[in-house]
Amino acid sequence: MKIGFIGMGIMGKPMALNLVKAGYEVMVSNRSMDKCRAVVAAGGTCGSYREVAEQCDVVFTMLPNGPQVKEVMLGEDGVAAHMKPGAVYIDTSSINPVDAKELCRGVAAYGVEMLDAPVSGGEPKAIDGTLAFMVGGKQEVFDRCKPLLLAMGASAVRCGDVGAGNTTKLANQIIVACNIRALAEALTLAQKAGVDPNLVFDAIRGGLAGSTVMNAKAPMMIAGNDKPGFKIDLHIKDLNNALDCAHAVGAPVPMTASVQELFQWMHNHEGGQKDHSAIAQYYEYLSGIQIGR
Repeated sequence: MKIGFIGMGIMGKPMALNLVKAGYEVMVSNRSMDKCRAVVAAGGTCGSYREVAEQCDVVFTMLPNGPQVKEVMLGEDGVAAHMKPGAVYIDTSSINPVDAKELCRGVAAYGVEMLDAPVSGGEPKAIDGTLAFMVGGKQEVFDRCKPLLLAMGASAVRCGDVGAGNTTKLANQIIVACNIRALAEALTLAQKAGVDPNLVFDAIRGGLAGSTVMNAKAPMMIAGNDKPGFKIDLHIKDLNNALDCAHAVGAPVPMTASVQELFQWMHNHEGGQKDHSAIAQYYEYLSGIQIGR
């Protein structure tokens, strides 16, 4: 089985590297081909989008958003038109479920099966191969491709038909964003009240308030480390998709709308390329303190 992977960004490159490490034959491609060098150095190959389509049995994409994915796959001379009938297309991008369903219909016209399989875990978990995959698609296609997903992740759960993966990812992104905001508020309260945020973190991390989000993001907030594992601008994109989906199905999401405004404030104050934990800087601006410092 030959695997293609299109999109060598902050997530796609380490994911492709883990496929190579697992022993798969991997061909990668990217708009800027120099970003393929690390995978080639590790034992993969690179080629054009068309070469990936024609030569690979399974093709992954990891791209910024739905319009980019649709352009690559279904645009003029798109990848899907050159894939083998019976091949499988797996989109690991985080996009609107409506776009995922449109992609599924589009690739099906060429005899190609599809899974939408967005991920959670950010760059650190992409690097160490412990991503969580949320998957939509046919059960038999998922069963066939699950070993590939587990070469890049610690878990892969089928949530329903195509579109269910991205619906689950939107739910994930709402929970992560609201947790990060609550964490920033809580640590700001501690600091303003004269209690060491480090001790607050140590005291509550093992209780009901403890979470993977807290363990990952509290130390970053306290240290003032805003190096992106997941950029604010990407979370804005995901929450825009969540709001669009919620409006379409009639789901009330007032917390999502509120935290989106905070992320947008960060974007407008040169914070869009920072880690989403940098939302703490919004509270630092309001309170006049720096958490942990």
